[in-house]
Amino acid sequence: MAKVKKAYYCKECGNESPKWFGQCPACGAWGSCSEEVIARASDSVKLSRTSESRPQRVAEIADADHGRITLSSEEMNRVLGGGLVKGSMVLLGGEPGIGKSTLSLQVALATEGVKTLYVSGEESASQIKMRASRLGSVSDECYIYPETLLENILSYVGEMQPDLVVIDSIQTIYSEAIESSAGSVSQIRECAARLLKMAKESDTSVIIIGHITKDGAIAGPKILEHIVDVVLSFEGDNNNVYRLLRGIKNRFGATYEIGIYEMREEGLVEVANPSEILLSHSGEPLSGVGVGAAVDGVRPYMIEVQALVSNAAYGTPQRSATGYDNRRLNMLLAVLEKRVGMKMFQKDVFLNFAGGFKVQDTGLDLAVVGAVISSYFDRAIEEGVCMAGEIGLSGEVRPAPRTEQRIAEAARHGFKKIIVSGYLAGRGLRVPEGVEVVYINTVSELPRAMF
Repeated sequence: MAKVKKAYYCKECGNESPKWFGQCPACGAWGSCSEEVIARASDSVKLSRTSESRPQRVAEIADADHGRITLSSEEMNRVLGGGLVKGSMVLLGGEPGIGKSTLSLQVALATEGVKTLYVSGEESASQIKMRASRLGSVSDECYIYPETLLENILSYVGEMQPDLVVIDSIQTIYSEAIESSAGSVSQIRECAARLLKMAKESDTSVIIIGHITKDGAIAGPKILEHIVDVVLSFEGDNNNVYRLLRGIKNRFGATYEIGIYEMREEGLVEVANPSEILLSHSGEPLSGVGVGAAVDGVRPYMIEVQALVSNAAYGTPQRSATGYDNRRLNMLLAVLEKRVGMKMFQKDVFLNFAGGFKVQDTGLDLAVVGAVISSYFDRAIEEGVCMAGEIGLSGEVRPAPRTEQRIAEAARHGFKKIIVSGYLAGRGLRVPEGVEVVYINTVSELPRAMF
């Protein structure tokens, strides 16, 4: 009888070791060691090569036209690069309760002409029917299958021949070939590899939902992200109604697109124009409020920056930023103190972005500094003014990427003046009619341009 083989895995990164360890030698995590029983050699399932497989020259390989499935969600189609490629495998990750299952079921129900098998290892068929009824659309081409055993799932996939398979979630699926429990490193790795083999052989698209750890990374071995074709991250705040679908990896397109949804009672509704929800509609100008022209990937939008500067009540001033990197805020405040002469060491500074959005665009530096200056002097920024530019440590204003797109988006929303870097002067920027472009070279010129 074959001897049972045991191995030790890191639950954070999936690193395998023949002996127990306290600290993972690969990722450095403590207390992440997990002992797992690997299948006997006689029972293990191996992905064997086909007999016709042989090395080929690049010129000898026939061009394959992999068609795309146009999903019902235009935002998801944009992030995927034009639709779901047939035979591809997509990993969708996000916080608990963010709407991963709702998005997947909504796409499966509303996409016409696509035969879908929705496999749920977390909910019963009646629970899924309740959600489907709430979403308001029930498709005859969507089949619900509550199951966790991989062999049964693959059997029904071979019998039904669906166009799309949704696995909710990969952490609940297990294979009889592996003796460890569902959700373990070896189970996730084995199940994902066999689902990938099925997808490539049958030209069936697969969407698998993955849990994430408390640090925000997708749970399970890192190899899970390597073997899939597309990795999508569904982000947002549970206390806010807006959700962002962001591409992290895409073998069939770019990863700079984002999709924006609004969570409502009837499900996720696409937001075609995010600028409208990220701008306030206050009737009178307020101090501490600036508008920045941002770009996420290739998608421009206008966003409102709110800042509050007040006298420090305690010895150490407070620095708090919501939706923005706190370290970058501290850097910008240090630039204001050094280059503009503002006494920020005596002030508490609070920063907030409208809509609960998390932004990483350095082109919003100018808008952040503008809002801080406006609150510091308690003076409202001139109406119809927006900003786009990056600030360096020496106080210089650098050009923001895709400045022309930012200017066009500002003009579309009625802004009459946009403040940008002076390095762009004389570059022949295409400026829409009725928009004034103000060029500044240093951050000390910003107050005069704003007020």
